[in-house]
Amino acid sequence: MRQSSLVVVANRLPLDDNAAPDGACEWRRSPGGLTSALHTILEQTPATWVGWAGGLGPAPALPDIGSLRIRPVALSEAELRGYYEGFANSTLWPLYHDAVEPPVFDRDWWETYQAVNLRFAQATAEVAERGAAVWVQDYHLSLVPRYLRELRPDLLIGFFLHVPFPPPELFMQLPRRVELLSGMVGADLVGFQRPQAAHNVAQLAAKLLAAQATDDQITLADGRVVRTGAFPVSIDVAEMQSLARRPAVVTRARQLRHDLGEPRRVLLSVDRLDYTKGIEHRLTAYSELLRDGRIKVRDTCMLQVAVPSRERVDSYRALRDRIEGEVGRINGEYGRVGEAAIHYLNQPFDRAELAALYRTADVMVVTPLRDGMNLVAKEFVAAREDGAGALVLSEFAGSADELQHAFLVNPHDVDGLKDTLLRAMRAEPADLRARMGAMREHLRGHDIIAWARAYLSALDHSGRLANQLPPAGGPKPRGAAAKARAIIPRSRSVARRRPPA
Repeated sequence: MRQSSLVVVANRLPLDDNAAPDGACEWRRSPGGLTSALHTILEQTPATWVGWAGGLGPAPALPDIGSLRIRPVALSEAELRGYYEGFANSTLWPLYHDAVEPPVFDRDWWETYQAVNLRFAQATAEVAERGAAVWVQDYHLSLVPRYLRELRPDLLIGFFLHVPFPPPELFMQLPRRVELLSGMVGADLVGFQRPQAAHNVAQLAAKLLAAQATDDQITLADGRVVRTGAFPVSIDVAEMQSLARRPAVVTRARQLRHDLGEPRRVLLSVDRLDYTKGIEHRLTAYSELLRDGRIKVRDTCMLQVAVPSRERVDSYRALRDRIEGEVGRINGEYGRVGEAAIHYLNQPFDRAELAALYRTADVMVVTPLRDGMNLVAKEFVAAREDGAGALVLSEFAGSADELQHAFLVNPHDVDGLKDTLLRAMRAEPADLRARMGAMREHLRGHDIIAWARAYLSALDHSGRLANQLPPAGGPKPRGAAAKARAIIPRSRSVARRRPPA
C-alpha cells in the first residue's frame, strides 16, 4: 500500500459488512457515529483509514473506497474481549461518563489494550508518508499517539476525544492513569468536545506528569508542547437537509404519523441502547405524566428507537432487559386497544428512515445523562426545514453548548424533565419557529466541514490539510448525487448484521 499524507486512525473501518453487487465496499453510517461525522471530509480529501474491519482473526484484504485507502487491523476473540469489550467499554466508557455505571478495573484488560494500541500504531507508521498528519480518534486508542511518536517522530499527530473527559477526581480512580494520560499527550494537538475537558486534562497533566499546563497548552517535563482545545463536532447539514426534503421521505413521514394513529403530539427519541443515554429516566418521566393525567394516550404517543449496542457486554444486556420490562409495564398499565402508550423499536434504521422520523416528531427528546456531543440533536434540527418541532435537550450533552435555544433540562431531575416535556409540547408555534430558526442558523455556520477545518488548521498551521476542504455550509460538489449509495446504507437487514461500532 502506498503511503498517505493524511491518515485517520479509528477503532472501526467505515465499511458495510457486505460488498455491493459490483464488489465495491460502501460507507457504514450510524446515528451520531464517527463515520457519519467524517464521511463528507474524506469523500473529498485523499487519505488512508486504519481500523478494525469487524471480523475476528487475520485482517482481510479490502478494496479502497474511492480515494480513501483502507488499512485493516486484525483482532482476535481474546483481544476483542480484553481491548474493546473490556478496557475500552467496561473501564474507560463508564469512567468517562460520570461513572453512571461503575467502571471495572481488570489488569488483564489493560495488557490487551496496550498490545492492540501498539498494533494500531505500527500499522499507521507503515502507511504514513514522511511528515504526514495522523488523526487518531477516540478513547479506544488513547495510547496510539505516544506509541506513534516513538515509532515515527517525524509525524504530525492529532488526537480527538469524541466522548466526555471526566473530572480529575474520577480519572484518578484509574489504576493506569499516568500511562493513559501520557498516551494522549503523545499528540501535538488533543481536541475535545467541550472546554471543560481541556481544563480537566490540564489539571491532571500538572498533577501526574509534572507539566506546566493551561487550558490550551501543556508543556511537558521534556520541553515538548502539546496544544489542547475544544472543537465541537458537527454533521453534514446540507446532506441531512437534502435527505429530509426528498419526496419519498416526506411521504414516509406522513405514513408514520398515520401508522401511529394520527396523535396530536409525537415524542421521539433515537439513541444507541446505552446506560448513558438516560432512557430509563425518560421512561419514568413519561410514565408519571400518564399516571398523573397530565397527558393522555389518546392524543400523545412516545416513539423510542434504541439501536442495539455492545450486546456481548453484560451491563448492556441487563439494560435492554430493564428497558423492555419497563416499556411492557407502561403499555400494560396505560395503553389501550390499538393505542400503545410507547412504541419501542430495538433495531437500526437507515438514514432515510431517520429523516422521516425527525420530520414526524413534534418533540425530539434527547436527554443523555452524559454525552460528548450527541449528533442526533443536530440532525433533528437540520431536518426541520419547516421550522416546526421542539428539541428537549440534556444540559449534559455537548450539543447543549451550541443549541441553547432548545428546551434544556437536567435529566437526573425527573420532575424537571416532566415539566420541560410539557413546556415543549405546549409551546406556541411562533416560539418554536424562533427557537428552531436560531438553531438552524447556528448549524449552517458550524457544520462538519467547519469542525474539520478548525481542527486541521490548529493541527497543521501550514493550512495544507484544511485548504483541501470546501467552505462550511457551501454547496455539495457535483456528482454527489451519484455517490448516494455510498452515503445511505442499502437496507435495514444489512445494518442488523453489523458488529459493534
